[in-house]
Amino acid sequence: MSTLARSLIRYGYAPFMLLGINGAGIAVAATGAHKAWLLVLLAVAVAVSFTAEHLLPYQDSWNTPHGDTGRDTIHTFVNETLILASVAAIPALAALVPGDGIWPGDWPFLVQVLIAVVVADLGITLAHYASHKIGLLWRFHAVHHSVQRFYGLNGLMKHPLHQTIEMTAGVIPLLLAGLPVPVAAALSLTVAVQLLLQHSNADYRVGPLKYVLALNEGHRFHHLKWAGIGDVNFGLFTLIWDHLLRTHSYDPARRFTSTDLGMAAKPDYPTGYLAQLAEPFTRHGACQPTPQAPTVPGPAEPAKTA
Repeated sequence: MSTLARSLIRYGYAPFMLLGINGAGIAVAATGAHKAWLLVLLAVAVAVSFTAEHLLPYQDSWNTPHGDTGRDTIHTFVNETLILASVAAIPALAALVPGDGIWPGDWPFLVQVLIAVVVADLGITLAHYASHKIGLLWRFHAVHHSVQRFYGLNGLMKHPLHQTIEMTAGVIPLLLAGLPVPVAAALSLTVAVQLLLQHSNADYRVGPLKYVLALNEGHRFHHLKWAGIGDVNFGLFTLIWDHLLRTHSYDPARRFTSTDLGMAAKPDYPTGYLAQLAEPFTRHGACQPTPQAPTVPGPAEPAKTA
C-alpha cells in the first residue's frame, strides 16, 4: 500500500467516521428522512471500519478471528437492536414523563445532538465506572472485558442487561428533559459509530484530540487485564469526565498485544454467546478482581494524568 493511502487512512479514517458518517446521520434525522437511511449509514460505517482495520492494522493478529466472530456478530445484532428499540420506545416513555420537559427544541438541530451526546456520555460514563466498583454490575460488565483482541465488533460485545443499564443511565436524563425522537435517532447512530472507533484495530491518529475524545488509543488502557490498572478511561464519547474523575490514563510508548487483554483473574471466562449470557447468574460469575499490580514480567501500570 502506498504512503499516501496509509496517510489517508491514518489521518482521514476518524474524521470520516466522526464528521462524515455522523454528519450524514444528523442531516437524515434533521430532515425527517426515513430512519432506514440510518441503518444504511451504519452498514457503511461497519464496512469502512473493517476495511481500515485490514489495510492499516494496529496488530496484524487482531485481524485473524479467534473463534469469536460469530459470537460477536450475535452480540452486535442483539445490542444494536436494543438501541434501536429504545429509540422507537421514546414516544411511549415520554408520555409517562409529566410536563413538556426543558429540551431546547428551537435550538439548531446539530446543537441539540451535541447536547444529547454530552449528557448521554456523562450517564454512560458513570454507569461504566460503577460497573467496575459494584460486584453485581461487574458480573454483567465482565462479558465485555473478556475480549482477547481489539476490532470493531468488540464495542457491542456486551451482556444485553449491561447494555440496557448503560443506555438507561445515558438516556433517562434526556427523556426527563423531553428528548425528541429525531435527536434520539441521530444519537443512536453516533453511539454505534463511536463503539466502532473506540475498539477499532485500525492504526489511526487524531493528534492532541486523543486526550479529549474516547477513541482506541486511550481505550486500550481500559482493557488491560490486570485489576486496578484497567480502571481508567471509562468515557464513551469523551474523556472529559475521566479527567474530572481523575481516571484518565495514557502512555504514548505503550504497545498492546492479546496477552495484555482480558481478565487475569478469570482467564477461563466462557467464550460462547449463550455461556456468556448465563455466566453472571452462576456462582463463578461473582468473581470480581481485586485491585493488584501485575507481577513481573507483566507490563507496568501506564502513567496516569489528571
